Amino acid sequence: MLDERDFELVNIIGSEIASSQRDLSRHMNLSLGMTNMLIRRLIAKGYIRIRQLNKKKFEYILTPEGFKEKMRKSIKYTLKTINSIGLIKERFRSLFKELYTQGERKFFILGESDLAFLVEMVMREPSFKDCSVERIKDLPSGGVVDGTILVCQEDIFDNLAAEKKIDLIHELAKDLVLRN
Repeated sequence: MLDERDFELVNIIGSEIASSQRDLSRHMNLSLGMTNMLIRRLIAKGYIRIRQLNKKKFEYILTPEGFKEKMRKSIKYTLKTINSIGLIKERFRSLFKELYTQGERKFFILGESDLAFLVEMVMREPSFKDCSVERIKDLPSGGVVDGTILVCQEDIFDNLAAEKKIDLIHELAKDLVLRN
């Protein structure tokens, strides 16, 4: 089983991004000694092997076992990410239903992030069909809008003068704190 740093090293070696221990060290932002230790550990586990090209140059190669472990871990991460996206969408759905039952029908999505895309996906669901949803890149002059601004980017919420605003990043962070 690979830990995070092992997995990162396996990915770098598998992608052939770096050719020397020094390159690997720089890519991972680790000391040369730590990189060497990780390489030795991965060799001992049978995930990588070294081929000497000349007196000073070595090539790091993933073994079939290394490829298998990389694939297994990648699939696990992908499934975990998909699950996390589902949880985020469910949290947004719940939050928007609450606003909907309070009579809110006009929403402005502020931000160009992937989070803004998820918000838009939820707002386009049939349960919100009579809502108006508009994506905005910037605040209108004066910061006055007729509706609720759903903030999907960092470092703007405190500067936002609008009355109805929800910092969705903060809302998600609040949920994490409550769960832990």
